[in-house]
Amino acid sequence: MDPRDDPRAAAEAPPPPTGEIAHDLRWAQDLRSSIRCALALLALLVLTDGVAGTLTFPRALLWCALAALLFLVLCPARITAGEGWLSSHGPLGIRRVRTDRLVSVRCLDGVGQRLVLRDAFGARLEIDPHVLAASPELWHRLDEDARTSARRGTLTCGESALRRVSERIDRETARTVFKVSGLD
Repeated sequence: MDPRDDPRAAAEAPPPPTGEIAHDLRWAQDLRSSIRCALALLALLVLTDGVAGTLTFPRALLWCALAALLFLVLCPARITAGEGWLSSHGPLGIRRVRTDRLVSVRCLDGVGQRLVLRDAFGARLEIDPHVLAASPELWHRLDEDARTSARRGTLTCGESALRRVSERIDRETARTVFKVSGLD
């Protein structure tokens, strides 16, 4: 059996080092924003409590814990991709899917849209489509590997979802080009 076909090896093995690695271009900016929001909440709570004259050490610890919780909620996952894989490094751990062995791709609509990827080994990853739109290298890597999955016949569900994401990314790219060139 080929080690690449072993589900345990796919889940535990580090990503293959071949090819270039694409990164989320907005991650650092989003991380700074989440830090600023958490610090602003902490400052507001401490300032309000201090002005009211009720600030104590236990309350200050409570406000710090609340600000830390807000940071964890807002902290963006760092998305990276290489040939045949896509991973998400979040505060709760690392998730990785084999994009060259995708089985399904679904779009979850709602307040926060998500793209859910599942591979043949049972791994699952959720990603914000805005991350793909803002990082063309990530989108190119995912699109190329999804086409490989479709050619292999493993991608049984989700080609229409990928097509919708592709159309959305194309629209946003065209809008950006028009905006930058003054043809808005």
